Amino acid sequence: MSALRTLAFLALIAGVSSSKTSDCSYVSLLTHLNLTETNDVLEIMRPVKNWTTPTLVQVDMVLFGILKVDEKSQTVTSHIGLQMRWTNEFLTWNPSDFCGINVLSIPRSRLWIPDVEIIEDSSDTGSISRSPVVSLSPNGLVKANARQRLTSTCLLNVSMFPFDTQNCEITFSSMNSDAYTIQLGTVHSEALLNNISELSMVTKGEWELENMDIKYVNGIKVGGSQSKLLYTIRISRKPMLYVINLIVPLFYFLVLDLGSFFISEARGEKLSFKVTILLSISVLLLILKDILPSTEDNLPLIATYCVTIFAMVGLSVLEAMLVSYLYDLDGCCCNTAQSPVDEVDIQLEVDFHKEPPAAEETPEKSSRPLDRPSDGDLLKLILQEVKAAQQEVKRQDKDQREPGRYRRLANIIDRVFFTVYFLTITIFMTCMNTFWLTEQTN
Repeated sequence: MSALRTLAFLALIAGVSSSKTSDCSYVSLLTHLNLTETNDVLEIMRPVKNWTTPTLVQVDMVLFGILKVDEKSQTVTSHIGLQMRWTNEFLTWNPSDFCGINVLSIPRSRLWIPDVEIIEDSSDTGSISRSPVVSLSPNGLVKANARQRLTSTCLLNVSMFPFDTQNCEITFSSMNSDAYTIQLGTVHSEALLNNISELSMVTKGEWELENMDIKYVNGIKVGGSQSKLLYTIRISRKPMLYVINLIVPLFYFLVLDLGSFFISEARGEKLSFKVTILLSISVLLLILKDILPSTEDNLPLIATYCVTIFAMVGLSVLEAMLVSYLYDLDGCCCNTAQSPVDEVDIQLEVDFHKEPPAAEETPEKSSRPLDRPSDGDLLKLILQEVKAAQQEVKRQDKDQREPGRYRRLANIIDRVFFTVYFLTITIFMTCMNTFWLTEQTN
């Protein structure tokens, strides 16, 4: 009988204990973790049982989009997703004791959160969207997620604009804790984070993500300073828009300026055409001024390209002014000498205006009809027709006459300048294409 009583007593004790531990509610788990009431210790203290043990904070960053790159202010605006993990040694439980509960959501304000921030962050606080709760695992692992429209400072090198590639760093570091207290790392590998970023990229704009490098800086090796986690983002610009809007029009204006050398100087349109081209290039320079930063130490290649074309077209305008002046000077010198044809015209007009000797005699009554013109009128009409024919011949032969010394000098200057101008443009464009193609291949 005693054996039976002992077995019944043990079964009763086992049933009571199992009924006490097999509670499937979150409340019992929160009570077990001492989270049902405000616990200031869990909020303000680093959750380690031995203070000499550093807390490993793992930060994974995924790039969702490259929104804007501002060359003037040297900033990059991007959309990023963050997941931060660390271990709370005081919040652990056995899932089998609570019906297999593996994840517990806790308000962020109830737990200690690492003070890990981005050093290059220049955006306002309204651009950060943090989850109001954190996820807690049975082994004490805490996960906190956030999204941010990040505006970070970046030292942009636009010397190869628009074929440039930029390397921008996003550095995570604790604001107050040194490397003996908080050490930074990542959960996933660099290659996996790159693949996730490429698949999750929603918007790129004019930029394309090349790769994302991760570097760890342990402050213990450098005198106990903060531990740092560096994400180096390499992005390249898509240059097609700038090629169509800047490079091709400038090259086209340069070709038009070369073609203007074949415009006849006698028409008087060559100089005005060149000035129009120069003004068009000035408009493109104003557009470029609004894009490039004014504090760039090295002159970008696109600026060298524009300024060189502007200077060459300006020299071409000066050359056209000199040639036009020499043409006008040659015309003035040729007009000072009066041609024999003009002397004949003058002599004919003088002879016509002289009174004939028979005019003093009383004219006899003519038997000609009243509507027939007189001999004087016929002679006057003939002289006018001859003079008009001579003027027409002079206009046709004006450009075919033997040029003077100033015109010959102008033609020589025009030919020599065109040859030097064409060779300079060819060499300059070859060098520019070589530089830009080399940068693209790199």
